[in-house]
Amino acid sequence: MFEIIFAVLVFLYFTQIAIFLIGANKSFKKTKTESDLPKASVIVAARNEEENILDCIRSLDALEYPEDKLEIIIVDDFSEDKTNKLVSKFIADKPKFKLIQPTEKLVERPGKANALANGIKISKGEIILTTDADCVVSPTWAKTHASYYASDDVAFVGGFTTQTRGRIFESMQALDFIFLLGVAGGTMNLGKSLSCIGNNMSFRRSVYYEVGGYESIPFSVTEDFALVTKIAKLEGYRNIYPLDKNTLVRSKACKTVKEIYWQKKRWGVGGLASEFAGYFIMGLGFLTNLATLVSPFFFSSDVAVLLFFKLLSDYLFLFSISKKLDEKFNLLEFIAFEIYYLIYVVALTFVLFFASSKVKWKEREY
Repeated sequence: MFEIIFAVLVFLYFTQIAIFLIGANKSFKKTKTESDLPKASVIVAARNEEENILDCIRSLDALEYPEDKLEIIIVDDFSEDKTNKLVSKFIADKPKFKLIQPTEKLVERPGKANALANGIKISKGEIILTTDADCVVSPTWAKTHASYYASDDVAFVGGFTTQTRGRIFESMQALDFIFLLGVAGGTMNLGKSLSCIGNNMSFRRSVYYEVGGYESIPFSVTEDFALVTKIAKLEGYRNIYPLDKNTLVRSKACKTVKEIYWQKKRWGVGGLASEFAGYFIMGLGFLTNLATLVSPFFFSSDVAVLLFFKLLSDYLFLFSISKKLDEKFNLLEFIAFEIYYLIYVVALTFVLFFASSKVKWKEREY
Protein backbone atom coordinates (compact mmCIF):
# COMPACT_ATOMS: atom_id res chain seq x y z
CA MET A 1 0.00 0.00 0.00
CA PHE A 2 2.84 2.42 0.90
CA GLU A 3 4.48 1.84 -2.48
CA ILE A 4 1.29 2.81 -4.34
CA ILE A 5 0.82 5.99 -2.28
CA PHE A 6 4.49 6.91 -2.66
CA ALA A 7 4.34 6.27 -6.43
CA VAL A 8 1.34 8.60 -6.82
CA LEU A 9 3.04 11.30 -4.76
CA VAL A 10 6.32 11.05 -6.68
CA PHE A 11 4.48 11.16 -10.02
CA LEU A 12 2.57 14.30 -8.99
CA TYR A 13 5.73 15.84 -7.52
CA PHE A 14 7.76 15.13 -10.67
CA THR A 15 4.97 16.59 -12.85
CA GLN A 16 4.79 19.67 -10.66
CA ILE A 17 8.56 20.22 -10.87
CA ALA A 18 8.37 19.97 -14.66
CA ILE A 19 5.63 22.61 -14.72
CA PHE A 20 7.68 24.90 -12.47
CA LEU A 21 10.64 24.59 -14.84
CA ILE A 22 8.51 25.46 -17.86
CA GLY A 23 7.24 28.56 -16.09
CA ALA A 24 10.63 29.61 -14.73
CA ASN A 25 12.20 29.50 -18.18
CA LYS A 26 9.70 31.82 -19.85
CA SER A 27 11.33 34.81 -21.59
CA PHE A 28 10.09 38.40 -21.59
CA LYS A 29 10.50 41.58 -23.63
CA LYS A 30 13.18 44.00 -22.41
CA THR A 31 14.14 47.63 -23.00
CA LYS A 32 17.10 47.63 -25.38
CA THR A 33 18.98 50.84 -24.54
CA GLU A 34 19.86 52.71 -21.35
CA SER A 35 18.28 55.86 -22.74
CA ASP A 36 14.91 54.09 -22.59
CA LEU A 37 15.25 53.19 -18.92
CA PRO A 38 12.67 54.85 -16.63
CA LYS A 39 13.53 56.80 -13.50
CA ALA A 40 14.05 54.38 -10.63
CA SER A 41 14.10 54.54 -6.83
CA VAL A 42 15.82 51.91 -4.70
CA ILE A 43 14.38 51.60 -1.18
CA VAL A 44 16.25 49.77 1.59
CA ALA A 45 14.77 49.36 5.07
CA ALA A 46 17.51 48.82 7.66
CA ARG A 47 17.28 48.00 11.36
CA ASN A 48 20.37 47.19 13.44
CA GLU A 49 22.45 46.26 10.40
CA GLU A 50 25.87 47.64 11.36
CA GLU A 51 27.52 44.33 10.34
CA ASN A 52 25.99 44.34 6.85
CA ILE A 53 24.99 47.83 5.75
CA LEU A 54 28.30 48.97 4.28
CA ASP A 55 28.54 45.96 1.95
CA CYS A 56 24.98 46.68 0.83
CA ILE A 57 25.37 50.39 0.11
CA ARG A 58 28.75 49.88 -1.57
CA SER A 59 27.07 47.52 -4.03
CA LEU A 60 24.25 50.04 -4.56
CA ASP A 61 26.79 52.79 -5.17
CA ALA A 62 28.29 50.65 -7.96
CA LEU A 63 24.98 50.24 -9.83
CA GLU A 64 25.19 50.82 -13.57
CA TYR A 65 22.31 53.23 -14.17
CA PRO A 66 22.01 56.73 -15.66
CA GLU A 67 22.94 59.05 -12.78
CA ASP A 68 20.06 61.45 -13.47
CA LYS A 69 17.51 58.63 -13.32
CA LEU A 70 18.43 56.87 -10.07
CA GLU A 71 17.94 57.60 -6.38
CA ILE A 72 18.72 55.34 -3.43
CA ILE A 73 16.80 55.82 -0.19
CA ILE A 74 17.98 54.12 3.00
CA VAL A 75 15.28 54.05 5.68
CA ASP A 76 16.80 53.60 9.13
CA ASP A 77 14.05 51.82 11.05
CA PHE A 78 15.12 53.25 14.43
CA SER A 79 18.32 51.22 14.68
CA GLU A 80 19.90 50.92 18.10
CA ASP A 81 23.42 50.32 16.79
CA LYS A 82 25.76 52.21 14.43
CA THR A 83 23.69 51.70 11.26
CA ASN A 84 22.65 55.36 10.97
CA LYS A 85 26.15 56.67 11.63
CA LEU A 86 27.78 54.32 9.10
CA VAL A 87 25.30 55.22 6.36
CA SER A 88 25.55 58.96 7.05
CA LYS A 89 29.33 58.90 6.73
CA PHE A 90 29.31 56.81 3.54
CA ILE A 91 26.73 58.89 1.64
CA ALA A 92 28.02 62.31 2.72
CA ASP A 93 29.42 63.08 -0.75
CA LYS A 94 26.97 60.95 -2.76
CA PRO A 95 23.90 62.97 -3.80
CA LYS A 96 22.02 60.01 -5.25
CA PHE A 97 21.66 58.61 -1.70
CA LYS A 98 19.16 59.76 0.93
CA LEU A 99 18.94 58.60 4.56
CA ILE A 100 15.67 58.99 6.46
CA GLN A 101 13.80 57.60 9.44
CA PRO A 102 10.07 56.77 9.30
CA THR A 103 8.40 60.02 10.36
CA GLU A 104 4.82 58.86 9.76
CA LYS A 105 2.88 55.86 11.00
CA LEU A 106 1.60 54.81 7.59
CA VAL A 107 1.17 51.14 8.51
CA GLU A 108 -0.72 49.68 11.47
CA ARG A 109 2.34 48.32 13.30
CA PRO A 110 6.02 49.37 13.33
CA GLY A 111 8.40 47.41 11.14
CA LYS A 112 9.64 46.96 7.63
CA ALA A 113 6.37 47.73 5.83
CA ASN A 114 6.08 51.11 7.54
CA ALA A 115 9.72 51.89 6.79
CA LEU A 116 9.27 51.02 3.12
CA ALA A 117 6.04 53.02 2.90
CA ASN A 118 7.83 56.10 4.26
CA GLY A 119 10.66 55.65 1.77
CA ILE A 120 8.33 55.20 -1.18
CA LYS A 121 6.33 58.26 -0.17
CA ILE A 122 9.31 60.60 -0.67
CA SER A 123 10.71 58.78 -3.70
CA LYS A 124 10.33 60.02 -7.27
CA GLY A 125 11.09 57.03 -9.48
CA GLU A 126 8.62 55.50 -11.89
CA ILE A 127 9.96 52.08 -10.89
CA ILE A 128 10.45 51.15 -7.23
CA LEU A 129 13.09 48.53 -6.40
CA THR A 130 13.58 46.98 -2.96
CA THR A 131 16.40 45.03 -1.39
CA ASP A 132 17.53 44.36 2.18
CA ALA A 133 20.41 45.74 4.21
CA ASP A 134 22.07 42.31 4.48
CA CYS A 135 22.19 41.93 0.70
CA VAL A 136 24.69 42.69 -2.04
CA VAL A 137 23.33 43.43 -5.51
CA SER A 138 25.12 43.03 -8.82
CA PRO A 139 26.06 46.19 -10.81
CA THR A 140 23.43 45.25 -13.41
CA TRP A 141 20.67 44.65 -10.87
CA ALA A 142 18.66 47.88 -11.18
CA LYS A 143 18.93 48.38 -14.94
CA THR A 144 18.00 44.77 -15.65
CA HIS A 145 14.96 44.97 -13.40
CA ALA A 146 13.89 48.26 -15.01
CA SER A 147 14.42 46.89 -18.52
CA TYR A 148 11.60 44.38 -18.00
CA TYR A 149 9.05 47.20 -17.85
CA ALA A 150 9.29 47.58 -21.63
CA SER A 151 5.69 46.34 -21.84
CA ASP A 152 3.15 48.68 -20.29
CA ASP A 153 1.21 45.81 -18.71
CA VAL A 154 4.10 44.64 -16.52
CA ALA A 155 3.29 45.65 -12.94
CA PHE A 156 5.81 43.66 -10.91
CA VAL A 157 9.18 42.00 -11.55
CA GLY A 158 10.68 39.44 -9.19
CA GLY A 159 14.32 38.47 -8.98
CA PHE A 160 16.33 35.53 -7.68
CA THR A 161 18.26 35.68 -4.42
CA THR A 162 20.83 33.21 -3.18
CA GLN A 163 23.10 33.33 -0.16
CA THR A 164 26.77 33.64 0.65
CA ARG A 165 28.49 30.27 0.50
CA GLY A 166 31.30 28.83 2.53
CA ARG A 167 30.49 26.02 4.90
CA ILE A 168 27.97 23.33 4.01
CA PHE A 169 25.58 24.98 6.51
CA GLU A 170 25.54 28.12 4.35
CA SER A 171 25.55 26.35 0.98
CA MET A 172 22.46 24.28 1.78
CA GLN A 173 20.61 27.52 2.61
CA ALA A 174 21.77 29.02 -0.70
CA LEU A 175 20.34 26.05 -2.60
CA ASP A 176 17.13 26.31 -0.61
CA PHE A 177 16.67 29.93 -1.72
CA ILE A 178 17.24 28.96 -5.35
CA PHE A 179 14.78 26.07 -5.05
CA LEU A 180 12.02 28.11 -3.41
CA LEU A 181 12.39 31.05 -5.78
CA GLY A 182 12.41 28.66 -8.73
CA VAL A 183 8.98 27.57 -7.57
CA ALA A 184 7.92 31.20 -7.02
CA GLY A 185 9.13 32.23 -10.46
CA GLY A 186 7.67 29.22 -12.23
CA THR A 187 4.21 29.73 -10.76
CA MET A 188 4.19 33.51 -11.23
CA ASN A 189 5.15 33.22 -14.89
CA LEU A 190 2.23 30.83 -15.35
CA GLY A 191 -0.21 33.32 -13.87
CA LYS A 192 -0.17 32.40 -10.17
CA SER A 193 1.58 34.94 -7.92
CA LEU A 194 2.09 32.64 -4.94
CA SER A 195 5.38 33.96 -3.57
CA CYS A 196 8.25 36.42 -3.99
CA ILE A 197 11.12 37.79 -1.94
CA GLY A 198 11.27 41.37 -0.74
CA ASN A 199 15.04 41.68 -1.03
CA ASN A 200 14.86 41.40 -4.80
CA MET A 201 11.75 42.83 -6.41
CA SER A 202 10.41 45.88 -8.20
CA PHE A 203 7.05 47.37 -9.15
CA ARG A 204 5.52 50.37 -10.90
CA ARG A 205 4.83 53.36 -8.68
CA SER A 206 1.46 53.87 -10.39
CA VAL A 207 0.43 50.29 -9.63
CA TYR A 208 1.61 50.60 -6.03
CA TYR A 209 -0.68 53.57 -5.51
CA GLU A 210 -3.48 51.92 -7.47
CA VAL A 211 -3.64 49.16 -4.84
CA GLY A 212 -3.29 51.72 -2.04
CA GLY A 213 0.31 50.92 -1.09
CA TYR A 214 1.39 49.23 2.11
CA GLU A 215 -1.01 51.51 3.95
CA SER A 216 -4.00 49.59 2.57
CA ILE A 217 -2.66 46.10 3.26
CA PRO A 218 -3.56 44.35 6.54
CA PHE A 219 -0.45 43.82 8.65
CA SER A 220 1.67 40.88 7.50
CA VAL A 221 5.06 39.52 8.55
CA THR A 222 5.66 38.92 4.83
CA GLU A 223 4.83 42.37 3.50
CA ASP A 224 6.37 41.55 0.12
CA PHE A 225 3.98 38.63 -0.45
CA ALA A 226 1.00 40.69 0.76
CA LEU A 227 1.81 43.45 -1.75
CA VAL A 228 2.36 41.16 -4.73
CA THR A 229 -0.88 39.29 -3.94
CA LYS A 230 -2.81 42.54 -4.06
CA ILE A 231 -1.12 43.65 -7.28
CA ALA A 232 -1.96 40.29 -8.86
CA LYS A 233 -5.67 41.01 -8.41
CA LEU A 234 -5.54 44.06 -10.69
CA GLU A 235 -6.90 43.54 -14.18
CA GLY A 236 -4.83 44.42 -17.23
CA TYR A 237 -1.43 43.84 -15.59
CA ARG A 238 1.11 41.02 -15.38
CA ASN A 239 3.52 39.98 -12.64
CA ILE A 240 6.67 38.35 -14.04
CA TYR A 241 9.68 36.55 -12.59
CA PRO A 242 12.52 36.38 -15.13
CA LEU A 243 15.24 33.79 -14.56
CA ASP A 244 18.02 36.32 -15.18
CA LYS A 245 21.49 36.16 -13.63
CA ASN A 246 21.81 39.94 -14.02
CA THR A 247 19.20 40.52 -11.30
CA LEU A 248 20.77 38.05 -8.87
CA VAL A 249 21.08 39.25 -5.27
CA ARG A 250 23.21 37.61 -2.59
CA SER A 251 22.17 37.78 1.06
CA LYS A 252 23.80 36.66 4.30
CA ALA A 253 22.94 33.12 5.36
CA CYS A 254 21.48 32.44 8.79
CA LYS A 255 24.23 31.72 11.31
CA THR A 256 22.32 29.33 13.57
CA VAL A 257 19.50 26.80 13.50
CA LYS A 258 17.50 29.16 15.73
CA GLU A 259 17.73 31.92 13.11
CA ILE A 260 16.58 29.49 10.42
CA TYR A 261 13.63 28.48 12.61
CA TRP A 262 12.35 32.04 12.93
CA GLN A 263 12.99 32.78 9.26
CA LYS A 264 11.04 29.74 8.08
CA LYS A 265 8.27 30.30 10.61
CA ARG A 266 7.84 33.91 9.47
CA TRP A 267 7.64 32.84 5.84
CA GLY A 268 5.26 30.03 6.72
CA VAL A 269 2.93 32.25 8.76
CA GLY A 270 2.84 34.74 5.87
CA GLY A 271 2.23 31.92 3.40
CA LEU A 272 -0.95 30.91 5.22
CA ALA A 273 -2.63 33.76 3.35
CA SER A 274 -2.03 31.94 0.06
CA GLU A 275 -4.74 30.76 -2.32
CA PHE A 276 -5.69 27.14 -3.03
CA ALA A 277 -2.85 26.58 -5.51
CA GLY A 278 -0.34 27.60 -2.84
CA TYR A 279 -1.83 25.17 -0.34
CA PHE A 280 -1.82 22.40 -2.95
CA ILE A 281 1.89 22.94 -3.66
CA MET A 282 2.74 23.08 0.04
CA GLY A 283 0.58 20.05 0.77
CA LEU A 284 2.11 17.95 -1.98
CA GLY A 285 5.59 18.98 -0.88
CA PHE A 286 4.81 18.03 2.71
CA LEU A 287 3.33 14.62 1.84
CA THR A 288 6.09 13.73 -0.62
CA ASN A 289 8.85 14.70 1.80
CA LEU A 290 7.11 12.95 4.69
CA ALA A 291 6.83 9.78 2.60
CA THR A 292 10.51 10.14 1.69
CA LEU A 293 11.48 10.42 5.36
CA VAL A 294 9.58 7.28 6.39
CA SER A 295 10.45 5.26 3.25
CA PRO A 296 13.35 3.37 4.95
CA PHE A 297 10.73 1.64 7.13
CA PHE A 298 9.02 0.30 3.97
CA PHE A 299 12.15 -0.24 1.93
CA SER A 300 12.03 -2.39 -1.22
CA SER A 301 13.46 -2.22 -4.71
CA ASP A 302 10.37 -0.32 -5.89
CA VAL A 303 10.70 2.19 -3.06
CA ALA A 304 14.37 2.65 -3.96
CA VAL A 305 13.40 3.50 -7.55
CA LEU A 306 10.81 6.00 -6.33
CA LEU A 307 13.36 7.61 -4.00
CA PHE A 308 15.74 7.95 -6.92
CA PHE A 309 13.10 9.74 -9.02
CA LYS A 310 12.22 12.08 -6.16
CA LEU A 311 15.88 13.02 -5.68
CA LEU A 312 16.37 13.27 -9.44
CA SER A 313 13.45 15.72 -9.67
CA ASP A 314 15.04 18.01 -7.08
CA TYR A 315 18.50 17.68 -8.60
CA LEU A 316 17.40 18.50 -12.16
CA PHE A 317 15.34 21.44 -10.95
CA LEU A 318 18.21 22.92 -8.95
CA PHE A 319 20.75 22.17 -11.68
CA SER A 320 18.66 23.91 -14.35
CA ILE A 321 17.94 27.03 -12.28
CA SER A 322 21.51 27.25 -10.96
CA LYS A 323 22.98 26.94 -14.44
CA LYS A 324 20.89 29.86 -15.71
CA LEU A 325 22.07 31.93 -12.74
CA ASP A 326 25.72 30.86 -13.18
CA GLU A 327 25.59 29.34 -9.70
CA LYS A 328 27.45 26.08 -9.23
CA PHE A 329 26.83 23.40 -6.65
CA ASN A 330 28.35 20.02 -5.97
CA LEU A 331 26.91 16.68 -4.92
CA LEU A 332 27.84 17.12 -1.26
CA GLU A 333 25.96 20.44 -1.13
CA PHE A 334 22.96 18.84 -2.81
CA ILE A 335 22.87 15.97 -0.30
CA ALA A 336 23.07 18.46 2.59
CA PHE A 337 20.25 20.47 1.03
CA GLU A 338 18.05 17.38 0.61
CA ILE A 339 18.43 16.39 4.26
CA TYR A 340 17.79 19.98 5.39
CA TYR A 341 14.84 20.39 3.01
CA LEU A 342 13.19 17.10 4.03
CA ILE A 343 13.38 17.89 7.72
CA TYR A 344 12.22 21.50 7.69
CA VAL A 345 9.37 21.05 5.19
CA VAL A 346 7.86 18.36 7.39
CA ALA A 347 8.65 20.07 10.70
CA LEU A 348 7.42 23.49 9.55
CA THR A 349 3.99 22.11 8.70
CA PHE A 350 3.53 20.85 12.25
CA VAL A 351 4.87 24.14 13.68
CA LEU A 352 2.42 26.21 11.62
CA PHE A 353 -0.65 24.21 12.56
CA PHE A 354 0.13 23.20 16.14
CA ALA A 355 2.39 25.92 17.58
CA SER A 356 1.62 29.58 18.32
CA SER A 357 1.69 32.06 15.46
CA LYS A 358 4.21 34.29 17.28
CA VAL A 359 7.06 35.49 15.08
CA LYS A 360 10.33 37.16 16.07
CA TRP A 361 11.82 39.50 13.50
CA LYS A 362 14.44 42.24 13.85
CA GLU A 363 14.26 42.27 17.68
CA ARG A 364 10.46 42.64 17.53
CA GLU A 365 7.68 40.16 18.20
CA TYR A 366 4.55 39.91 16.08
